[in-house]
Amino acid sequence: MPEIILDDTAYASTTGETVLDTLTRNGATVPSSCRSGVCQTCLMRAVDGAVPPESQKGLKDTLRARGYFLACQCMPTEALRIERPGAEARRLAAKVHAITPLNREIVSVALECSDMGDYRAGQFINVFKDDSLSRSYSLASAPAIDPHLTLHVRKMENGRVSGWIHEALRVGDQVAISQPLGECFYVPSDPEQPLLLMGTGSGLAPLYGIIRDALRHGHRGPIHLYHGSGHKHGLYLIDELRALAREHANVQYHPCVSREEPSEDLRRGRVVDIALSDLTALAYWRVFLCGHPDMVQSAKKRLYLAGASLKNIYADAFIHSAA
Repeated sequence: MPEIILDDTAYASTTGETVLDTLTRNGATVPSSCRSGVCQTCLMRAVDGAVPPESQKGLKDTLRARGYFLACQCMPTEALRIERPGAEARRLAAKVHAITPLNREIVSVALECSDMGDYRAGQFINVFKDDSLSRSYSLASAPAIDPHLTLHVRKMENGRVSGWIHEALRVGDQVAISQPLGECFYVPSDPEQPLLLMGTGSGLAPLYGIIRDALRHGHRGPIHLYHGSGHKHGLYLIDELRALAREHANVQYHPCVSREEPSEDLRRGRVVDIALSDLTALAYWRVFLCGHPDMVQSAKKRLYLAGASLKNIYADAFIHSAA
């Protein structure tokens, strides 16, 4: 019968037995509740081996794409090496390849990491200043397009990690990072689906990766990217995004400012207000959000009320710290 490997321990399954049954029968501790696939308490991830499709029913496509499954619904047909959620957050060594200013407050940090493996444009990593201090930063890079992992780091007032990155980090330095985390990425399951990408400040980072990754996969549906800041000097990558819109007829880029009168090539207002004034029928759209947590939560609510399905709204839940 198929073998199940968890925490470097092999467990032999029996006919008609789920992964959850096999593990608990052998004394392994696995969170579970309903055992019917509803509560998703027993969520696990397949590292090696394929899980049956029925064990992934009800999961977001981003979770399915990363190998997550419900242990209580999984009757394996082949050997599986699995891990618990969060196990992928182990530390990796990375080397600083480049640090490039993007505007007055934000720098692009390119990292080399040979152990990173596969990642998805739009995910985030944790950057560790030391053993007790880390911050989460979204990836602006896209695999198969960019040779290095790229972060957009805004310098926060009295920020212990962002200040260290801006003031002390140098090309050639070694830093500790986590493996990629998060569910805010593009899945090439429906190339005709309209995409709405909305961000403020350095929240452009994952959106820049996602939009280029979608185009690399041949996405044909309309793509609208709204990037906002209080002032024009808070915007960045304007030329690159305008070039992207010129090269792809299905892409529209909307740079927005909310605290000053814009020039002719910018729009005045908050990104959520402007997007909802442009787009009124959102039931079929897939939405990606990144920026200040208050903006993200407000946008989720307003987009839902405008017809967007919650299962089609993607925004990772890490909180931007002022430190």
